[in-house]
Amino acid sequence: MPNYFCTTCGCQYGNTEQTPAACLICQDDRQYVNPSGQAWTTLGAMRHTYFNSFRRLEPGLMGLGTFPAFAIGQRALLLRTSVGNILWDCVSFIDDATTTIIAALGGVSAIALSHPHFFAGAVEYSHALGSPPVFVNGMDRQYVTRHDPVVTFWEGDHLELAPGVTAIRCGGHFPGSSVLHWAAGADGKGVLLTGDTLQVRPDKGLTFMHSYPNLIPLPPQTVQDIANRLGPWEYETIYGGWWERVIPTKAKSVMAASVAQYITAVTTGWGTTEREIF
Repeated sequence: MPNYFCTTCGCQYGNTEQTPAACLICQDDRQYVNPSGQAWTTLGAMRHTYFNSFRRLEPGLMGLGTFPAFAIGQRALLLRTSVGNILWDCVSFIDDATTTIIAALGGVSAIALSHPHFFAGAVEYSHALGSPPVFVNGMDRQYVTRHDPVVTFWEGDHLELAPGVTAIRCGGHFPGSSVLHWAAGADGKGVLLTGDTLQVRPDKGLTFMHSYPNLIPLPPQTVQDIANRLGPWEYETIYGGWWERVIPTKAKSVMAASVAQYITAVTTGWGTTEREIF
């Protein structure tokens, strides 16, 4: 039996004789059901069209993305450490070329996910790479689309995956939305891998949303809470969830300025009455 992928969000479901009745990710108000209707595909079908590409982003960090873009088009990040490699977030598509390249780079000892929109083919990747654990924050367990023994729920606000590599729960976009802090990145100045827990804007600032496609913002206090959770951590660079969404330098200062900008804009808007708006 195939494992079907939703073509809108890219998340994979467990073995079923028929396509799932609906996608629980797309039915949530953070995502959307395609206006043309729910559609599904399989890896077998995708292998006629798609391939994966790798790009070195800095020493110890590789990007992994699918071409042409599939579903929401994110790319994953392969962080190489002396005690094993960590795949941060995931894409849907995988083939023999992908597993061969990852094996040549040292394999994967853990897969860690920022939030449900990037679950993608994480279980498929784990099975193809020797069944390393797939770490998901427990606050997002209800959104897991393919349950499997490799899925490991972590609790609390921090999870050390390797020395100097820590998942940090920020909340916001999803209750369990997390980032990965890599202390040795950016020549020892620190790096954050953020998915879209922190969304890198085209102008290289940051924004924070309950729903990006549906343009639903987060409350100001929630954004301040995210900033407070990241306050103790040092970082120079932020790698978001897409190839071009990178803040290469002074990312901590950008974070502070973006939080202040967001809270000012949203508070001003929310503090305006309906009569004043219209």
